[in-house]
Amino acid sequence: MIHMKSEVQYHEDYIRNSRGVELFACRWIPSSSSPKALVFLCHGYGMECSDSMRECGIRLASAGYAVFGMDYEGHGRSMGSRCYIKKFGNIVNDCYDYYTSICAQEEYTEKGRFLYGESMGGAVTLLLHKKDPSFWNGAILVAPMCKISEKVKPHPVVINLLTRVEEIIPKWKIVPTKDVIDAAFKDLVKREEVRNNKLIYQDKPRLKTALEMLRTSMNLEHSLHEITMPFFVLHGEADIVTDPEISKALYEKASSRDKTLKLYPGMWHALTSGEPDYNVDLVFADIITWLDLRTADSASLTVTPIRATTTPTVGSVIANGVSNGQMRPKRSYFNLLCGLNGGRLVPRSATAM
Repeated sequence: MIHMKSEVQYHEDYIRNSRGVELFACRWIPSSSSPKALVFLCHGYGMECSDSMRECGIRLASAGYAVFGMDYEGHGRSMGSRCYIKKFGNIVNDCYDYYTSICAQEEYTEKGRFLYGESMGGAVTLLLHKKDPSFWNGAILVAPMCKISEKVKPHPVVINLLTRVEEIIPKWKIVPTKDVIDAAFKDLVKREEVRNNKLIYQDKPRLKTALEMLRTSMNLEHSLHEITMPFFVLHGEADIVTDPEISKALYEKASSRDKTLKLYPGMWHALTSGEPDYNVDLVFADIITWLDLRTADSASLTVTPIRATTTPTVGSVIANGVSNGQMRPKRSYFNLLCGLNGGRLVPRSATAM
C-alpha cells in the first residue's frame, strides 16, 4: 500500500520474522530525490510506528531521509500476544534482520545508516549497535531506557520473588502501574489522541515483559562504556517516565568520540509527540541538524558492507494512520521495572546545540 503526501511516499508491508510471526512494517521515502541516508525507527514499550511515529517519519522524510519502521512482535499491527516480550533479544534480532535487509537493497547499499530509538526503543537501538558495532553510522536516542535509576531500582528480594514465578505465569498482567500516558504526554489534545489509539497497549504490563525490560536495562547499565557509535541523546528535564540521569550516564560513560547530550527544560517524556507544537518543532530541528551535519559529506561516511543474512518475506497489507500525544503521575511499580524515573540533572553537552 502506498500513500503520497506532497514530497513523501508512505508504504506499508508485512514481513515474517525467523519465528514465523508476521510483523507490520512501514516506510516514508522522499519522492523528489535520492535519500541523504537511511533512518530506522525503534519505538517504545506498548507503542507502534505507523500512527505513533508518523510525525517523525514525515518530518525526517521531508528533510531528505528514507525512514523505516517496524512494529515489534505483539505490538501495534504485528501478530503475537499483545505486548508480551518473551525474550528482549527477539526484538533486537527482528529489527536487525529486517533493517539490514533494507540496507542490502541495491538502491541503499551505499547510504549511511542511522538508528532512532524512543524510550524502550533506545535500549533496542543500543543493543543493535552492540550486536554489530561497525554497521551503524550513528543513533538518535530520545529519552532512552538504558539504565535503572538508583532511586527506584527494585530490591533484589522483589526481583527474586517475581523471577520464581515468571515461567509459571509469564503472560499474567500482574504488574501494577500508574497511567504512563498521563505521565508522558504534556499536550492534552495529543494525550487524548494517544488514549484513543487502539494500536497502543494500555493494559497492565505482563510479568515476563516487565522482567525482560528490567534485565535489559540492568545489563545495559553495566555496559554503557561499550557504546562507540556517534549518538545524540535528547531528554526532557521534567521527564518522570525515564530519568534524565539515565541520559547523563550514557553520555558520560559511552566511549563514543562523537556524542551529544541535550536537555530540554520543562519538557516531559514524549518530546516528539506529546509536547506543544512549538516544542516539537524545536526538538525535530535539533534532530535534523544533527543528521544533516553527519551526512553533508557522503564521502566521510564509512558504510560497512552487508553480510549475507536471511531476508524476511514481504507482502502488502492495508492499514490506517493517526497521530500521537501524553503527561505525568507519581512513580509506579512498573517504573521500577522499566528503568523509569528519578531526579534531575545538571545540563552538560559535548556539542553545542
